[in-house]
Formats: sequence, C-alpha cells, structure tokens
Amino acid sequence: RGPRSRKTDHRAAGLGDCIDCTLCVQVCPTGIDIRNGLQNECIACAACIDVCDDVMGKMGYDKGLIRYTSGHAVAHGWNARQMLRRVARPRVLIYGLLLAALTVAWLWSLGHRQDVDAVLIKDRGSLARMVSNGAIENTYRLQVVNSREQARRFRLAVQGPDGLRIDSASELQVGAAASASLALRLVLPAEAALALAGQSLRVAVVITPEDPPAGDDEVVRAEASFIVPR
Repeated sequence: RGPRSRKTDHRAAGLGDCIDCTLCVQVCPTGIDIRNGLQNECIACAACIDVCDDVMGKMGYDKGLIRYTSGHAVAHGWNARQMLRRVARPRVLIYGLLLAALTVAWLWSLGHRQDVDAVLIKDRGSLARMVSNGAIENTYRLQVVNSREQARRFRLAVQGPDGLRIDSASELQVGAAASASLALRLVLPAEAALALAGQSLRVAVVITPEDPPAGDDEVVRAEASFIVPR
C-alpha cells in the first residue's frame, strides 16, 4: 500500500489497492486502524467499508478492499464465489434442510393445535369407596385448558361401563386463555359394580364446548382408571 496518483499503474508498480488515505481510521468511531486486521474493538458499523468503497471508486479500483469476511477466507485469498462454494457443502445443506423441516413442522403444529386440552387425575387419597345402595364412587380432579382468547363453557359426559354416571357438576366455565379445575365424582351402580368387582376399568370424560360451531376436532377425551373393589 502507499500513496500514488490516479494515473499510476499500481499493479506494475507493485503496490496494493490501499492508497494510505487514512479515511478509514478517521471515520472509525472507536479509533482503530482496520488496516491492521481484525480487532476486538471493532463494532461492525461498516463506516470504514463505505468510505473505502468511495475511494476505490474514485481511483477506478475494485471495491471491497475492506469488507465483511472471515479470517480463514483472508488467509486463503478466497473471493465471494469461493466462500459460497465452501458454505454449500453436503453437510451444511443437510443441516439446512433439517432445520427447514423442523421450522415447517413447528409452524404446522401452531396452526393445527387444539383450542382445548384436558387431563383427568385420579384422587390418590381415595381410590374407591362404597356409597348408598352399594354403588361404587371414584373421585378425580379434571383440569381443562382453554387456548382461545374468549371464555368458554364446556359440557361433561362420561364413557365407560353401562350405568356409569357423573355425580357432580357436568358443566365447567373456563376463562379466556386460562385453565380451570373441577372435583369430579363418577358413580357405578351396585348391579354393575357386583358384575365388575375386582377390576380396574378405563373410563373417559368427554369435554365438549357449548359455543357453536363445536366440530369433532374440538371434542376432547380425558382418560383415567375406575377401580371397582371386591
């Protein structure tokens, strides 16, 4: 590098592109000399790049004497096309495709997530007990999550052996983007309890939103076990 006139053939004179104008140092807000290479103080503001490109244009030289690049590329003298070729390796392309696939799957899951979710938890303190007329009662905690930005009311129904019924509230109000829980009691009549004595049955509580339209995709089933003692 070094000063020269515009008419000088710097290649024939063995000079580099830098004309030692020091404008890159003058415009740097941190006061570093980027001509000394990569430095920790650089804040990547690109002021030196802009002023150097202006000077190169006035001198008729190729722009990009100061540019965003890597130390590896500088050491090997790679241009932009060679750097792109290094990036476009099979492993990088495979990782890129995997990342794109994960992004698409994540976006799809956001667009197809259920507005309602529920979980039915059995009361461990009281697995089963006999109530009036020999019926068997199991108690649960039902938690319903409403992802919509409006409050919703849900109807509760039970699926299981014949005669199984809900012996507590069969409706639940859940606020907007909130969750609510309910103590739920399921009762099996004495006749069915005698026939199924000593068994652990799978039962399900069906949660259906009351606000129309209530498509099948909004109906949620929460399953748990129903214990019938001997």
